[in-house]
Amino acid sequence: MWICRKIKKFSMTTILITGGAGFIGSNLCGRLLNEANKVICLDSLITGKKENIQSFLKNKNFQFILSDIVKPIPISKLKFKKIEQIYNLASPASPVDYQERPLETLQSGSIGLQNLLELAKKYGARIVHSSTSEVYGDPLVHPQRESYFGNVNCYGPRACYDESKRFGEALIYTYRRKYKVNTAIVRIFNTFGERMRPNDGRVVSNFIVQALQNKPLTIYGNGHQTRSFCYINDMVEGLVKMMESTEEGPINLGNPGEFTIIELAKKTIKLTGTKSKLVFKPLPEDDPRQRQPDISKAKRFLGWQPKISLDEGLKKTIEWFESLH
Repeated sequence: MWICRKIKKFSMTTILITGGAGFIGSNLCGRLLNEANKVICLDSLITGKKENIQSFLKNKNFQFILSDIVKPIPISKLKFKKIEQIYNLASPASPVDYQERPLETLQSGSIGLQNLLELAKKYGARIVHSSTSEVYGDPLVHPQRESYFGNVNCYGPRACYDESKRFGEALIYTYRRKYKVNTAIVRIFNTFGERMRPNDGRVVSNFIVQALQNKPLTIYGNGHQTRSFCYINDMVEGLVKMMESTEEGPINLGNPGEFTIIELAKKTIKLTGTKSKLVFKPLPEDDPRQRQPDISKAKRFLGWQPKISLDEGLKKTIEWFESLH
């Protein structure tokens, strides 16, 4: 017996990615362009890099706009006359960046996000906002599930980032309920891979750069604090699945594999073949002692879980850093 199925008519989706020249944003731009979408990348280049999107600039379905989400969104400059989806990845995200630019960080999570929510309201677009595992602070619950309210210091060196993201979630909650904006929140855990900046201050890039230069690998604290590391391709897949869903969130996106910082250092040494040793320095204030996502919701509601192991991801990332020289 023949079964007749309706064939879905193909149509391009017009997508705005703020922070699109950054690490995660540029990888997301590439993925969505490969799927024949129209992509608008808006970035202030405060922490993003033009080099990350250089290969996209000749694509007729791509537009780059140099602007800051804290300023009014320059609608008149849009090459495409509608916006159907918005991914917000615009914020300094590494401790080095947000502690150097605390006011910009606070403003991007408040004024900037509100500008984007107004844009989503205007166009009837779905907006996926990148929150962070930092909303859990130095957690007293392990692993961290979305229902956990966190253990956050709101008056300290990391507060500009933690509190901007927590405020952002409250702002989204309000816009969704007051204005019926189609919103979604993902809480991103440690992510690594190609297009990371060598000097961004994240532990994976720090270790790889130091190892490739045969310099000592710097460990802050005793190295027994834990992190979970998600490879960039898996993270991008999670973001796309959240956009394609009807879920509101917040939903954790991260790799539930948990490793000590010393374990990460030893893996980096082994995979690079470096002669580097380990050096220990004092732990920064409010640095979390453990971090591991509970991704039960992502599995259940998005059908998503990471596929790439830490070792496999590190190999790919090391190869990319080697290609820079």
